[in-house]
Amino acid sequence: MQDSEIVDLYWQRSSAAIRETEKKYGGYCQTLAYQILANREDSEECVNDTWLRAWNAMPEQRPSLLGAFLGKITRRLALNRLRDSRRRKRGGGEAALCLEELDECIPDRWNSVESQMELRELSQAIDRFLAGLDRDRRDAFVSRYWYMAPVEEIAQSLGQSKGGVKSGLFRTRKSLKTFLEKEGYEL
Repeated sequence: MQDSEIVDLYWQRSSAAIRETEKKYGGYCQTLAYQILANREDSEECVNDTWLRAWNAMPEQRPSLLGAFLGKITRRLALNRLRDSRRRKRGGGEAALCLEELDECIPDRWNSVESQMELRELSQAIDRFLAGLDRDRRDAFVSRYWYMAPVEEIAQSLGQSKGGVKSGLFRTRKSLKTFLEKEGYEL
């Protein structure tokens, strides 16, 4: 079923929307949540919460890219769940490591409610930065910091060494920081 047909089902408030969404995007959302949470049960719960959020958001939004819309919801829910779990027990994991690596480029102050407009502009600046990267660097960066993939997995998919990917990510973060400073962001 096409995305537009699935979105129409949401707008009609048909329960078939959830079934079709799960059929088409269940694996994608499950993988995304698991990359962040590293726990099957938590990931499944997160994906179920994604369907509920999508159901509640659809009357006000009509996403043109349903997969990206669902991925964004899943990622946000998984990161919130991870943050809550880390508060309860100071744990680590791949997602925590990814976020820690990005702290040097994008400080936490961008998470405040008052900064939503600035955050949108920052997102557009990051998109411009990523568009200027070669494909391997962009794929490594997005895999690591959007999908929270382990460095070993990225290295394997790109046919590179783990050390090569690590140093490439370090250089890319450094370049991103320089790029954002030139764009006027005080980091």
